[in-house]
Amino acid sequence: MSSSVSHPLFARYYARFSHSLERGIARHRRAMLADLSGTVVEIGAGNGLNFAHYPPTVTRVIAVEPEAFLRGIAERAAAAAPVPVTVVDGLAERLPVGDGECDAAVASLVLCTVPDVPAALAEITRVLKPGGSLRFLEHVRSPNPTRARAQRLLDATIWPRLGGGCHCGRDTAAAIRTAGFAIEQLTHLSTADTTMPFPASPQILGTAIRPH
Repeated sequence: MSSSVSHPLFARYYARFSHSLERGIARHRRAMLADLSGTVVEIGAGNGLNFAHYPPTVTRVIAVEPEAFLRGIAERAAAAAPVPVTVVDGLAERLPVGDGECDAAVASLVLCTVPDVPAALAEITRVLKPGGSLRFLEHVRSPNPTRARAQRLLDATIWPRLGGGCHCGRDTAAAIRTAGFAIEQLTHLSTADTTMPFPASPQILGTAIRPH
């Protein structure tokens, strides 16, 4: 199975549009990454917008990005990062990282795009040390029934095609729990908190722990 993913139109749009959202999202990225240390694997690093926010206690970031255009931008962002970042090709369902190699994993606006979320979470479990943490910032299914129905309709029709495989109505917190992680912190965010509009709203920000 190839590790390459090609979304050329979306990748170019996202590379431009994502920066306009940073005024609302950057502080949540910092909160997500606060107090991390050691070796970190970042799943779906995109164009590297997290890199500037890693604390100096992180000794190495393995940034996995399968989309070639975004990976090229991430490589340039890695050169300016405050910590060592290595950008690599790879899929969330088959991470190019050894068993138990990482102290923490980061999933930021990526689990919405993964074709097989349970497989991706199983891979995160594999590469984390026992007791390692998964930090996540993801947009999820709305608790409003009308909006949730709209998200389901979009996910079944045009949204994945427009959004590079994105599914806007996933219950990511439930998936993380089902994978065996213990969620220690969970904050619910809205468009007012992040400036991300519906259907990519609401969002969750949190920390989950891999069981020993």
